[in-house]
Amino acid sequence: MTALLVCLLVLPALLPAVALLSLTLAARGCREDRSVAPDVGPGVGAPRAAPRVAVLVPAHDESLHMLPTLRSVQAQLGQHDRLLVVADNCSDDTAALARAAGAEVVERCDPQRRGKGYALAFGVQTLRADPPEVLLVVDADCTLSDGAVATIARACHASARPVQMLNLMSAPPGAGLKLRVLEFAMVMKNQVRPLGTQRLGGVCHLMGTGMALPWPLMAQAHLATGHVAEDMQLGVALTKAGHGPTFLPQARISSSFVDDVAVARRQKARWEHGHLETLRQELPCLAGDAIRLRSRALSTLALDLCIPPLALYCSVLVGLLALTGVAAAAWPAARPAAALVMAGAIVFVLAIAIGWWQFGRHLLRARELLHLPLYMLWKLPVYLGYAMGARSSWVRTQRAAPATKSGASRS
Repeated sequence: MTALLVCLLVLPALLPAVALLSLTLAARGCREDRSVAPDVGPGVGAPRAAPRVAVLVPAHDESLHMLPTLRSVQAQLGQHDRLLVVADNCSDDTAALARAAGAEVVERCDPQRRGKGYALAFGVQTLRADPPEVLLVVDADCTLSDGAVATIARACHASARPVQMLNLMSAPPGAGLKLRVLEFAMVMKNQVRPLGTQRLGGVCHLMGTGMALPWPLMAQAHLATGHVAEDMQLGVALTKAGHGPTFLPQARISSSFVDDVAVARRQKARWEHGHLETLRQELPCLAGDAIRLRSRALSTLALDLCIPPLALYCSVLVGLLALTGVAAAAWPAARPAAALVMAGAIVFVLAIAIGWWQFGRHLLRARELLHLPLYMLWKLPVYLGYAMGARSSWVRTQRAAPATKSGASRS
C-alpha cells in the first residue's frame, strides 16, 4: 500500500511527458503542403471570394523594425482590406512612420493599463464603425509568407472559427548553440504540438500573431487585460464557447530571435511566464469542463496546456530522478516510484527525439542534443523569477539594428 501511495504522488508529474509524446506522435509524418487543415465544409477546394480583411498590428516602440512588417502585409491586401496600426504607449516615432508607410494609425496613451490585450481591444473598438469580415492580428516584428493573408482569411471566413498560422522564429545566420536550441524549442511548441492537437482534437492554442478571427467573435471577445498570454486565454475561452481555433500550417508568419543571448532569454521569459500563468489559472477548470462536457476539443487543449516549458519540465524530471533514486536506495517501498519516474524520463526523451528527427534535424546536429542539459541550466533563472513573483509584461524586444533582422524562417 505504501508503494502504491508513493507512485500516486509522482504520477501527476509524468503526465506532461505522456502528453508531449502523444502530440508528437500525432504530428509525426505531417507535411505542411498536405497536412492538417481546418474543416471549412463542403467545396473546400472550390475558389472562394476573399472576405474583407482588417490586419491589426499592435506596436509598442517598434519604429526601427516595423516597416518590413507593414510592407509584407500591404503586398497582400485587397482593394477593400485595411491595415490598422495601434501605436500603444509609444515614446518613439512609431505612429509617424506607420502613417508615412500608408497604414491607418490610432494612438493609445494609458500608462496605467499596459499590455497587448489593451492594444488589441483599442484596435477592435476603432474598427467597429466599419467592421471587416475577418480580423488578422500580426505582431510588428513579423513577416508573412506569400498569399498568407488570403489563405487564412478564406479559411477563417468559411469555417466561422478562429484560425492560427504556423508561427516560427529563426536564429540569425551563424548563431550559437543556445539560440538554435531556442529555435528548436519554438518548433516543438508552435509546429509539432499544434499539428498534434489539430489531428487529435481539431483545435490548437492561439499564438498571438498570425491569428485570424471572424469579426463577430473578435467583436465580443474580452481582450482588455494585462495578461502576458492573452492569446492563450482567448483561445481557451473561445473553445469553451464552441469556437475552437484551428491550425493552418499552409500559411506562415516568421520573425527572428535577436542576436543577443541575454535579450533572447528575456524575450523567452515573457512567453513562458505567460504560459505558466495560463496553466495555473486555466488548466484545472479546462480539464473539469472537458470531463463534464465530454469534449474532445477541450480535452486536447488541456492535454497540451499541461505541458510546461520543456526546460522547466526537464529540470523537474531530473530532480525527481535524483530524489526517488536516493529514496529507493534506502527505502524499498520507493523503488516502484523510482521505476515510474525513470519510465517518464524515457518517454520525455523519446518525444524530444522524435520531434527532432521529424522537424528539427536541420537546426541541431545529433551530438548537439547532448548539450540540452546546459540549456536547462541557462533557463533556470527564468523559472526562479516566476516562482519569486517576478512576472514579465509587454515590452519591446531590444534589437541591435534593423539590418541584422531576418524575416525569413530557416524552418
